[in-house]
Amino acid sequence: MHCVQRISDNIYWVGGNDRRLERFENMFPIPDGVCYNSYLILDEKTALMDTVDISIGRLFIENIAHVLNGRKLDYLIINHMEPDHCANIEELLKRYPDIKIVGNKKTFQFISQFYDFEYCNNTLEVKDGDTLSLGSHNLKFMAMPMVHWPEVMFTYEEKEKVLFAADAFGTFGALAGNLFSDDTDFENHYLNEARRYFANIIGKYGPQVQTALKKVSQYEIKIICSLHGPVWRENLSYIIDKYDKWSRYEPEKKGVVLVYASMYGNMENTMNVIAGKLAQKGIKDMRMYDVSKTHPSYIVADIWKYSHVIFGSVTYNLGLYYGMESLLHELKALNLQNRKVGLVGSGTWSP
Repeated sequence: MHCVQRISDNIYWVGGNDRRLERFENMFPIPDGVCYNSYLILDEKTALMDTVDISIGRLFIENIAHVLNGRKLDYLIINHMEPDHCANIEELLKRYPDIKIVGNKKTFQFISQFYDFEYCNNTLEVKDGDTLSLGSHNLKFMAMPMVHWPEVMFTYEEKEKVLFAADAFGTFGALAGNLFSDDTDFENHYLNEARRYFANIIGKYGPQVQTALKKVSQYEIKIICSLHGPVWRENLSYIIDKYDKWSRYEPEKKGVVLVYASMYGNMENTMNVIAGKLAQKGIKDMRMYDVSKTHPSYIVADIWKYSHVIFGSVTYNLGLYYGMESLLHELKALNLQNRKVGLVGSGTWSP
């Protein structure tokens, strides 16, 4: 049974949700699932914005058929080639053999790397600034490399002023019926997961996100359609401002994250003592994590949020405790900066 929603008179959401998947990219816990968004534009020509993960492929095909209502699909626009957004290309080629696949040079390189089906007669290669007319709707393509993959592009629909933003402005979490961010309590339901998504998935590429924000700022945008999470049609400045701050590695709030690695509870107690001293000095907003218990993606997200962080770790096998070493490696890889940092160490098991 199809499950679609209308975004405007001529644009439809044809995506779906996966609440069974336990880990996004087989790394990040997603207790609330994930949504895979795809969008279909009806005009003199029809255009589909990306596909979805194979897990909801059957629903996706039913959604497209329902909206097309017997019409053919003219274009598949590929803004992002990560497999959770491109798993249905071959199926679409089988069902709509005259379809044109629209992408950039990297897009088609990745299709050839990932899949073994014939598509060369169905390609339309575009570059930054190229346009494509569907009739009254005109699409403009913007190269956005490394937000967060090399081939990524955004597509701007000029008539209804819709930005199809690939993985940018996305979030973990399945949709609970409310497609639009203004139809739900975004701050309570999605903000923490949007931050965790940004910090762990896109955070490394802050400079590229800054470039993207500057590039799209020259356009009037009324709707933002991401490949994950709700659609934005109201208060767009809220999520744009969040992305601006996150990608400049600026903390959102003054507060302290205390992270410890402890085998027998001694370092844990030390960190509790420190937290108590901070509380006595009037620090109200603090978070404390055991690296052996909490998945690092949650710790990374809170470090992204707060202004100060204290790391406390024991030694292990003449080096740093493995969980702490892994977390610090992740933070370095994600390019985190602009935080006040405190270090607490125990050198018992060391040279």
